[in-house]
Amino acid sequence: MLEKSRAMDVDCIAYDLEYCVVPSRKPEARANIHRFLQTRSAGVKENAVRINAVDTGLALHDLTEVLKAPCLDTIIVPKVNSPSDLNFVTDVIRHTLPERHTENPSNRSAPPVNILALVESARAVTDLNSICRASPYLSGLIFAAEEFALDLSLTRTPSLLEFLYARSAITTACRAYNLPSTIDLACASWQGAEAQQKLKEECIGGKNLGFNGKQCIHPTQVPVVQTAFRA
Repeated sequence: MLEKSRAMDVDCIAYDLEYCVVPSRKPEARANIHRFLQTRSAGVKENAVRINAVDTGLALHDLTEVLKAPCLDTIIVPKVNSPSDLNFVTDVIRHTLPERHTENPSNRSAPPVNILALVESARAVTDLNSICRASPYLSGLIFAAEEFALDLSLTRTPSLLEFLYARSAITTACRAYNLPSTIDLACASWQGAEAQQKLKEECIGGKNLGFNGKQCIHPTQVPVVQTAFRA
């Protein structure tokens, strides 16, 4: 599966250590990603790894292993509920890769590792101002709609109106704090013409709210999303 991703032409690809890996296989998964990210794929502009949430106790193990990979660009942090989650990740990044995170950019051996924060809860949405100021390496926010719906006991509807406040808050915060990446919710549909049309409509709606990207969960979604957000 990792090797298949090398053939993709995408802005960013995320390798997941959270939901996609059972606890007993996480050490193996970390090692696999570390080995895989020794080289770059021609069509992938940004290599990201989604670690486990800070409060699980697994994040430090994830970071210690994957930060060694020379072709890692970004860490995706799930379940960011407060600035302390990003403070922790930032401290580990600086400690592990001091040569990439010196205060003087001219002394860095390579660009710093960026952080993308997943917004998944009511608590996170109400504390976006502090979260956006929590790390100098924070490059954007991602809206995790399914987890947010679970937190608020919401039912996702085709209109997505139940997420309007949270999505607007995220795009506004990113703009206010000059975060370049504002990534919208994933579309669960991908098979058939009807699903592709739904995806296109979601892309347009997200773009109109201020998002400049969208999560994809299947390769067939990529061309539709790229066309919508590059227009």
